[in-house]
Amino acid sequence: MMRYSIVPLSEIQDAGFRADAEYWDPELILNSRLISSASKIGHFVVPTVPNIKSAPLHRDFRYLEIANISVNSGEYRTVPIERGNEPDRAHYILQLDDVAVSTVRPNRNAVAFIRDNGIVGSSGLCVLRSKDLEPEYLFAFCKTDYFVKCLTRANKASMYPAVSNKDVLDTPIFTGSPSFREFVSSFVASAMELQDYAGQAYNAAESILLAEVCLDEWQPSTRNWSIRMFSESQEAGRMDAEYFRPQYDAITAAIKDYAGGYAALGDLVYTLKGVEVGSGAYLDDGIPFVRVSNLTPFAISEEKYISDYLYASIRHHQPQQGEILLTKDATPGIAHYLREPPPPMIAAGGILRLRLKDADRVNGDYLTLALNSTLTRMQAERDAGGSVIRHWRPDQIAATLIPILPPAIQSQIQSAVAESFALRQLSRQLLDCAKRGVETAIAQGESAALSWLESERAALL
Repeated sequence: MMRYSIVPLSEIQDAGFRADAEYWDPELILNSRLISSASKIGHFVVPTVPNIKSAPLHRDFRYLEIANISVNSGEYRTVPIERGNEPDRAHYILQLDDVAVSTVRPNRNAVAFIRDNGIVGSSGLCVLRSKDLEPEYLFAFCKTDYFVKCLTRANKASMYPAVSNKDVLDTPIFTGSPSFREFVSSFVASAMELQDYAGQAYNAAESILLAEVCLDEWQPSTRNWSIRMFSESQEAGRMDAEYFRPQYDAITAAIKDYAGGYAALGDLVYTLKGVEVGSGAYLDDGIPFVRVSNLTPFAISEEKYISDYLYASIRHHQPQQGEILLTKDATPGIAHYLREPPPPMIAAGGILRLRLKDADRVNGDYLTLALNSTLTRMQAERDAGGSVIRHWRPDQIAATLIPILPPAIQSQIQSAVAESFALRQLSRQLLDCAKRGVETAIAQGESAALSWLESERAALL
């Protein structure tokens, strides 16, 4: 069905003479009229945020990249960066309660609520440091469908969607009354507290694993050289210094020395490949097509879809309950365990499906945690090649070493992981309530939103 809009020339002039059909999509026009343009996000945040170019950091730091932000929950993962090895995109110095909005592919709605001080964020983030608004409310607003559509409309790129910091700051915001903001903020605060507890439970599970292999107090070596036999280079098929870093030896030695024994991943699982359908098959609705960027250890986000017809022809690639989805390209080594029967979905070619050979030898929760732990992350870091897009080959994945912990300890880890996931699920429900509460207030008014939020809070808490 044809979609069109009729707008006066004056509106086109006000929009900077944008005349592209995407900008004047009827749905996006209606969305833009929901909130008065008198109040904008930029009115409620500090104008500038320090960065490492203007205020250099003379220390190691943890780095936040856009790809490591969960689009579901606002959780994020940082990676350690040594002083002198700063990525080109490392930029903003973040602090507690900052709201970091991705300006790249804004339709994904990657928004992080910062829970730490001193993290350095990517230049692809717009950092909102609230000065006259509750940061929890600001985060909830930035997760709304209204906000996503505003940034989608502001996008000017055709090949790689992106917006500017100015586009984010110029977005009109619904502030509502102080009492409404406080109520919405309480949902976010409770959700973040639950996320903290979930993280503690998960870290406790990983600590059990690291303690078992005597790596609980291990720190990577600062030595930046090693001496090798030529035969070692031949066996590895590599001669670059990165592959032979001493810290990788420490990890594999600890696994091989573990008293309980170890196994190659290929001896523990059957491996099934994902499938590529081509970008021409992507739809805005339908059966979820899960790509590497949609996968985290704790959740699977939806962004691209395929038709029911295409799904029927490749249905044999449907992931099954009990399988582990493992990324092998771009950001290799992210594992997600399918505890429940998954809805219809297809995993992309950059993802492998791992099916346990013997659940009595290793349970799915334990193996997934081991794959996401320092033990496997450093093996993937060592093995993965590619200067632009990293690739972890299936034969390298099959050779990855996994310690085989006693069943009782695996069960202990399984319980801690299950607790972590239950807390995360409740956290996501509270965040969804906060988001939907703001959306309801925008569309129907505060009274309707407060009534709905009160009923939801009583049901959840």
